[in-house]
Amino acid sequence: MQVRGDDATLPRRTVAGYALGSVGTGGFGTLPGLVLAYYLTDTLGVAAGLASLVVTVPKIWDVVIDPFVGARSDASAARTGSRRRYLLAGALSLPLLFAAVFAAPEALVGPAAAAWVVATFVAAATAFSLFQVPYIALPAEIAPDYASRTRLLAPRIAVLALAILAFGAGGPLVRDAAGGGRPGYAVMGLVCGVTIGLGMLAAWWGAPRRAVVTAAAPGAPAVAPRPARRGDALRAGVAAVRELPAFRALLATFVLQALATGAMLAAAQYVATYTLGSQAAVTLLFAALVAPALLVMPLATRLAARVGKQRALVGASVLFAVAALALLPARTAPGPWVYAPVALAGVAYAGMQLYPLAMLPDVASVDARARGVDRAGVLSGVWTAGETAGLALGPTLVLALLAATGFVSRTGGDVVAQPASALTGIVVAFSLLPAVLVALSLLPLARYRLTAQVVDALDDGSVEVSP
Repeated sequence: MQVRGDDATLPRRTVAGYALGSVGTGGFGTLPGLVLAYYLTDTLGVAAGLASLVVTVPKIWDVVIDPFVGARSDASAARTGSRRRYLLAGALSLPLLFAAVFAAPEALVGPAAAAWVVATFVAAATAFSLFQVPYIALPAEIAPDYASRTRLLAPRIAVLALAILAFGAGGPLVRDAAGGGRPGYAVMGLVCGVTIGLGMLAAWWGAPRRAVVTAAAPGAPAVAPRPARRGDALRAGVAAVRELPAFRALLATFVLQALATGAMLAAAQYVATYTLGSQAAVTLLFAALVAPALLVMPLATRLAARVGKQRALVGASVLFAVAALALLPARTAPGPWVYAPVALAGVAYAGMQLYPLAMLPDVASVDARARGVDRAGVLSGVWTAGETAGLALGPTLVLALLAATGFVSRTGGDVVAQPASALTGIVVAFSLLPAVLVALSLLPLARYRLTAQVVDALDDGSVEVSP
């Protein structure tokens, strides 16, 4: 069976498998961002300043390893026509490593517990990179034109929203149902790790055995994807950023928005506990932020078809910033009203996920035709490094803000009374900080130039355009 659009046909197995891969990416990208900082400060007794380093170090490693995985997957795709073995390696290795992050032994507290989390998180991040980098590269190879890439990505983002909702709301529920504290986090990590692995296996199952790589434009140089060593891969990633203005603009936009999302996710648990007065309120906050994406995804897809992906992304970004700013009064007037602006931010969040991921394969396709070589893996490696760094540095910014405003950590038990400055810092981290970051993302987005007309003209070979 096929999924047929106006100008492209995609196998249902490919669409379904690719969409289900978001169960893995959504789980790994969401749950640590939501609860890891809180786990460190309020269960393991790690000071906020040290906790900020703990959540940052694995993402620094991502910046190193992701371009390397991307270059290796490009070489594998050129040799075998497929990136499937990387998808499988990540799917099989991640679950237990993810569980280990939330299974710090009882004897470890403070700095010792922080060291355990760093070591296990770095290992889990490596396994995730083996999956995520080739997974992001696939749309450029299996969807042949500007419109079909949006159609391929829309089901994926819908599943991503569902996964984010399930992990963000369900993860804390599993933790609490298992008794909370260290035992609760250990059960949560194991259950969620296995679920993440199953989603990754679905993407491996659905990925085509041999991808259709965009052909080179007439006269384009034939360049073999050679990098195999880490230094070569890093240089290839740097070269791609330097050579592709559209990629630079899109990457900067997405990283700033990942920072904003990461900050809001990390601050949500603190807002639930210290602003709304209920640790369990994080489930409602998360549902309000993510559930709207399930409802508006068809509208978001039609909006992109009508006005273009770039303009649709600008509209989503502005809406998100306005909604986040509307949460500032929560410091002095907390109450159920906060769920309304959070839901509005959730509507915008759907577009902020869909449009950049649908624009990235456009950049990769244009680059492949212009250069005569498929660099989708290199581009997705740099992209994934930027995304994961942004999602991790968002919590880092939150923890740094909490440390600067006098937040008091705890090792479990009763909630600690926080100074007024820390309570203000929590709300600022949830509202003003994400709004400012998203507003800044509009600056590089204004420099993106690949419209539907430009991309499709190059894809059908009628013109030669540099990305």
